[in-house]
Amino acid sequence: QVQLVESGGGSVQAGGSLRLSCAASGYTASTKAMGWFRQSPGKERKAVVTIASGGDTAYCDGSVTGRITISRDNAKNTVYLQMNSLKPEDTAIYYCAAANSLSSGCYSPTLFTYWGQGNQVTVFS
Repeated sequence: QVQLVESGGGSVQAGGSLRLSCAASGYTASTKAMGWFRQSPGKERKAVVTIASGGDTAYCDGSVTGRITISRDNAKNTVYLQMNSLKPEDTAIYYCAAANSLSSGCYSPTLFTYWGQGNQVTVFS
């Protein structure tokens, strides 16, 4: 059974950093494309960044470019999202997701089959 368990969210002052983790079980994380999405109240869930099974990354949200990094630890079967210089507008629920057979790119959430439980990130000024 595929499971994605997220951790690392919370509240942080603007300018601070957070690292989100997404631990995969039931499959090998490096065999599937994975992504981080976020959803703010009243808005659609959108891709922030994805990493293909081969390791290629795609940064999908121009508002966070240069402030976030996605990485994957194959030994721990875990994908990370490092977020720096956080802004209040980064406040959202962040989700990790996994998809079968996707190459590097920015995709609709509908193409991702497996989802984590979501993790609230709140940035206060």
